[in-house]
Amino acid sequence: MAEIDALPFSFTFKPQTMALVVIDMQRDFAEPGGFGASLGNDVGRVTAIVPTVKRLIEGFRAAGLPVIHTMECHRPDLSDLPPAKRDRGNPSIRIGDMGPMGRLLIAGEPGTAILDELAPLPGEIVIEKPGKGAFYATSLGNDLKWIGARQLVFAGVTTEVCVQTTMREANDRGYECLVAEDATESYFPEFKAAALAMIRAQGAIVGWTATTDQVLEGIANA
Repeated sequence: MAEIDALPFSFTFKPQTMALVVIDMQRDFAEPGGFGASLGNDVGRVTAIVPTVKRLIEGFRAAGLPVIHTMECHRPDLSDLPPAKRDRGNPSIRIGDMGPMGRLLIAGEPGTAILDELAPLPGEIVIEKPGKGAFYATSLGNDLKWIGARQLVFAGVTTEVCVQTTMREANDRGYECLVAEDATESYFPEFKAAALAMIRAQGAIVGWTATTDQVLEGIANA
């Protein structure tokens, strides 16, 4: 057993059962002209965490621990995109429309790709997800069973939507979850703060939070 100095209390883990899940670090959420920007968001907040996410990924790889990547995207025919998702709000362009980086959030388009600095290595699991949570309509549950993961560290965007949704899905399935606070981000600082507080509330009701330094120190001392 090993420990990560975390909130609301130490996260005890077995290295052989732990994996890193990097949520949706895609061009469409981090670069001008992508889906995030089409909603009027400051994508610079996402770009700012890239070096920290990269350091976390490299730390897991160096320790021989699995790294899993997710990408929010839809089929080109939009058959997995419900109108309730596509038609809400008033973005400048909608999911599936043509943008500067190809069709927004469509599998195989340039904007859907994971940022080059964080690109998956050959053999790393990549999950294409049509929803906010990474378990919905994907193979993630089976993939985690296949690699023997029972404890998950999370990074990526956005904290209050896809990251928190996936953590809640994982928690309901019996996984112990921790989010690296400085390796996740929201377009809205107050939403990130609220999400982190909700995650660790009431004795880690959803999971734990810790900094990237704390996570990597715990792994190094395991």
